Formats: sequence, structure tokens, C-alpha cells
Amino acid sequence: METKEEEVEELAKKFALPVDSEHKSTVFRLFSVAAPHMRCFHLSWFSFFACFVSTFAAPPLLPVIRDNLGLSATDIGNAGIASVSGAVFARLAMGTACDLVGPRLASASLILLTTPAVFFTSAVASPSSYLLVRFFTGFSLASFVSTQYWMSSMFTAAKVGTANGIAGGWGNLGGGATQIIMPFLYSLIRKTGPTSYVAWRVAFFVPGLVQAFSAIAVLAFGQDMPDGNFKRLEKSGEKHKDSFANVFSAGAKNYRGWILAITYGYCFGVELTIDNIIAQYFYDRFDVDLHTAGIIAASFGLANLVSRPGGGWMSDVLGRRFGMRGRLWGLWVAQSVGGALCVLLGWLGTRSGPRGSLHSSVVVMLLFSFFVQAACGLTFGVVPFVSRRALGLISGMTGGGGNVGAVVTQLIFFKGSRYSTEMGIALMGVMILCCTLLVALIHFPQWGGMLCGPSEGATEEDYYASEWDSKEKERNYHSASMKFADNSRSERGKRGTVPDKLTPTPTHTHV
Repeated sequence: METKEEEVEELAKKFALPVDSEHKSTVFRLFSVAAPHMRCFHLSWFSFFACFVSTFAAPPLLPVIRDNLGLSATDIGNAGIASVSGAVFARLAMGTACDLVGPRLASASLILLTTPAVFFTSAVASPSSYLLVRFFTGFSLASFVSTQYWMSSMFTAAKVGTANGIAGGWGNLGGGATQIIMPFLYSLIRKTGPTSYVAWRVAFFVPGLVQAFSAIAVLAFGQDMPDGNFKRLEKSGEKHKDSFANVFSAGAKNYRGWILAITYGYCFGVELTIDNIIAQYFYDRFDVDLHTAGIIAASFGLANLVSRPGGGWMSDVLGRRFGMRGRLWGLWVAQSVGGALCVLLGWLGTRSGPRGSLHSSVVVMLLFSFFVQAACGLTFGVVPFVSRRALGLISGMTGGGGNVGAVVTQLIFFKGSRYSTEMGIALMGVMILCCTLLVALIHFPQWGGMLCGPSEGATEEDYYASEWDSKEKERNYHSASMKFADNSRSERGKRGTVPDKLTPTPTHTHV
């Protein structure tokens, strides 16, 4: 048996960053590329960023594409819905794939499989083919799930909100960056001689190449867990090879995952919706030129540089001070404020005059973007604690819920001419306010919820052990969950009332 000093010395030799008993990093150093923790962080956010750029590369050039392909308002609405609908099931599949084969292989495979759709965009010749390429390109957004799973596997409970928030937020930057990148590429190509109808097609080769490069980098330099890839860990017996049925059962039975899926539909789902409509909205409603509309739209997505990471960081701060109850309250407040600002943004659009409320609308849009994206970060400050056995599936359910929210919202409010765009935005804000109320129903027996404290005698070990049956426990398949239970006691907060369970920390094997 190693002494504590020998254990610390051994870990210092193996890892560049300090780690806990699960070998997850206990620090988050943004500008480090230390393997495996920070290297996987940078691989995850960049690959997701590339997918986001590809998925939303078309909206910034929509006025040109619309004229070239003869797209109607209905065609544009259907394509916007298609771009986010495919990822609904892809995210569920991605979550399960992460649980079974690991985030590295699952992520790289999906990104490479969807890259051809990006290239084929340059060859579309009809509204139907335009819809199809946007549908298949949108599958790549499921890489978000592997990003969150990866960060939850690499960083300890006290830092997981920050890691998830920054990785997801920087990936989502692609939604804003593409509003600048694609018009810039289009203008650059136009200056070399091609017509406008050729230039927009050539521009799509750039996001396609970057997306393919990101997948190759994930395969070459990524690692599933701090101690290695799934295949090696399962072969050596250090990790239990789980079954689809058991993973699915553990995730589907946990009602907290379903609530987070619904509420995420009205923070991330709203973000996806805005990415699809905002450039065209400002172009048509306020009579600004394509370049100006692109800059305004880009500012919404680019807020992810600080907003979603800020939400993840705030979740960790609230968790240290008030435990899981603080994380839940923070999520409810941020998302509710975002909903109110969304209503205000829509109302400003109904004011008379082509440019009268432009400046006010831009300011409100920026505030709205900050709170709704912060809510995304706060959501994934809670997700890693819902289940350990089905972490990927819960992440996939929640992420897929974001896409469902985007599809439902665009079908109801932004398809056809039933509502004006400004009225649709206002009604979308009302939906945010209503759905966010469900956060109050989330309760962890060992930590409590927004309105109620923890259940008497409940412990972290009891909660996470309940996902395994007695035979599995006899074979010690749940040992990783017990390590996490021990490391997650910080979720009691400084004012926690649950007594420490006086059991020794499980021993762990060094590779």
C-alpha cells in the first residue's frame, strides 16, 4: 500500500497538473496545453467551434444564396429548422457513444462523417438540395456532447462548470465568428474575379477543410480519460465495459435529465434560433446593409467568449458557497432574465419607423445574448452531477433538448408568415420564462433543490450507487462512481447540513 506522500509523488510524475483520486485535474489553466487535461480541452472546443462555423455558414450569405437558388421565405424557414433538427437524435446517439466507446473516437467519427455535406453545399442547385446539405451538416453539432463529456471526465467537481462553460462557449463562438468569416471570404473571393453566385460556393471549402482538420487532430492527439483511452482501460480491467441497455436505463429513469433537456431547449435552443434568423432580421427590418447585419448578428454569437464561460464559472462559485442549491438558483435567475430581455427585444422590433429602434434593439440583443448563453453554462454546471453511469446519455439528452427547443420554436414562430419575426421573438421570450420554472422541480436527495433542503440521512454514495445492482456492486463495477461521490461532497456548500459519511476513500490503482 502506497503512503500518501508516495501517492502524491507518483501522480506528480504522471500528470503535469494536480489531480484528485479520479485523476481529474483540480485546477483549470486556460493557456496551458498540458497533457492530457488541457490538451483535450483545446481539442474539444476547437473541433466544436469548427462544426458550429460549418453549420451556420449559410445564414450570413443568405441574401445572395436566396437570390441564386430562388429560395422563398418558407424554404429559408425549413432549411433553418433542418440545420438544427438532425442533431436532436445525433446528440442522443453521441451521448451513448461517449459512454460506450469514449469521446475521442465518437467525436472524430461524427465530424469526419458530416464534413462531406459542408463541401457539397458548394454544388447545391435547388431549394431541396440546399435543405438537405444544411440538414446533414447540422448533425455535426452533436460534437457538443462529446465536448461536455470530455471536460466532465478531465476536471474535478469544483472545476467542471468552468471547464464545460469555456469549452462549450468557445465552441459556440463559431455561431458569431461565421457571421464575420463567411462575408469576409465571400468579399475576398469576389475581388479575385468570380461572380457573386460562384463566390459564395467557393467560400464553403474553407469551413469544410477546417472541420476535417479538427477531427484528425482529435484522433491524433486526444485521449478519452486521464489514464488513457477506453479500449486500453477496458482491456486492462481498469474500466468496466458497460452495456447500452444499462446505460440507457440509468439515464432514462433519472427525471432530472428530462427537466434539464426541456430547460436547455430554451437557452441553447433559443441561441440556435437567433443564429438562424438574426442577420436576416436586422437586414430586412432595419434596412441595414449585408455587412452591417452580419456584424450585428456576429455580436450575438461572439458574446460566447465571456457569457457561457461566465455562466460555468458562476455555477462553480455558487456551488462552492451554496452547494447544488446555489447552482440551481443561478440557472433559474440567469435564464429568467434572458427570457424577459427576449420579450423586450421583440417588443422593440414592433415600434414604428425603419431605424427608430435599431440602437436600442442592438443593446437589448447583447444583454439578452449574455444571459441566455450564461444559462447554457450554468446548465452544464449541473449536468455532470445528475448521473455517473449515464453521464454521456444525460449530456446527450440535455444537448438534444436544445435542438428540440430550436426546432419547435422555429416551427411555431418563424416558419411562414403566421407571426412577424419581431412578434415571434417576443413570444419566444414568454416560452423561456415558462419553461425555466421547471428548474424548481429538480431535487437531489443528498443536496436538496431550489425550494427544499436535502433529505435526512441521504449521502452522495447512496445516490450514485443506486445506478448499479447488487451483483455489479459485488464485482466492484461501481468503484469509479464511488470516487466521484467522495469528490462531489463539495456540492453540500459551506452551509451544507448533510453530515460527512465516515468511510475511507476508496483505494485506486496507478497505471
